[in-house]
Amino acid sequence: MEEQKSIDLAAYMSGSIRNIMAKAYKNVLSNPREAKFAYRMQRLFEKSEKRRRKVLETEGLEVPPFLISSISTKCNLHCKGCYARSNGIAEDEDSERRQTLSPEQWRSIFTEAASLGINFSLLAGGEPMMRKDILEAVSEVDDMIFPIFTNGTLIGPSYIDFLRKHLNLVPIISIEGTAMGTDERRGQGVFRRAMRSMELLKQEDLFFGTSITVTTENLPLVTSKDFINQLRSYGCKIVFYIEYVPTEPGTEHLAFSDEHVNQMETILEERRADYADIIFLSFPGDEKALGGCLASGRGFFHIGPDGSAEPCPFSPFSDSNVAELGLRKALQSPFFRKIRAARALGWEHTGGCTLFEHREEIEKMII
Repeated sequence: MEEQKSIDLAAYMSGSIRNIMAKAYKNVLSNPREAKFAYRMQRLFEKSEKRRRKVLETEGLEVPPFLISSISTKCNLHCKGCYARSNGIAEDEDSERRQTLSPEQWRSIFTEAASLGINFSLLAGGEPMMRKDILEAVSEVDDMIFPIFTNGTLIGPSYIDFLRKHLNLVPIISIEGTAMGTDERRGQGVFRRAMRSMELLKQEDLFFGTSITVTTENLPLVTSKDFINQLRSYGCKIVFYIEYVPTEPGTEHLAFSDEHVNQMETILEERRADYADIIFLSFPGDEKALGGCLASGRGFFHIGPDGSAEPCPFSPFSDSNVAELGLRKALQSPFFRKIRAARALGWEHTGGCTLFEHREEIEKMII
């Protein structure tokens, strides 16, 4: 029964990726360069879906369709409630206490990922654009698309030129909705700089998106038509809604309840009907409909800056290192298997992350 659920989930996620790529292709038809790239990736993703299925049938290994990879420990901002700082990933610009992988190691990891049928890795940090050397290396893995979750403050003419040459790197600029909300959380002037980056990307007709940390307080604003129309005017083609995880004590009231999750899904269905030219995604979204959280290799897992294979960015525990073992063996992590066997991915929780809320129990599973 469990195997059947896994196969259904794999089919669901593969279908979702096909739909996203089909819409992305349709949205860039007016740009021959982007359209050619999107068409090639569509065909590649069809082959990759078959490749993942073959690995499951021949090796019994479930390969997730995407990864989340924190490639940088450095960040030039101090955002309130930042999970990366609370988990020890992000550090100040002049600090680097945690060991990090080399550009060549990251390129090797993603080359193996592509060979297994993984075509997406979200790049996070820290601030990933502070590691252009890594971005240059991974851009060579042209069978993968890398959404770069960035604060948008470092995108200038040289980065625009770089992104123009490497369409598999897709900037996803993080804001909080309004200028006031963004600057209050991220620092004075950050919203203006992020909007300026969007203007530069639009001028070059480059495909990009935005990431919004959505809370109980800003939900009505950031899903409103007025707000989405503003994003559309800047040329934004994809919107990620990331549910707030209360990593900072005293902010629990900002996290979603089941009612908020249902409300969000209803709104997004309406917005998808309203805006054919924008892709809307929510994370983690309606976990219950998917049988629980997608972490721990079930739908994805997180690779830390040092190569550690972790259930997700909010659960920084590991018993395996991808750089040392390779992706195949990391996917067979005993720790991941324990989490799935305990059905921890479906444990009751408040807010955006099951594993974060139950972090003490999860950490004990490593032993």
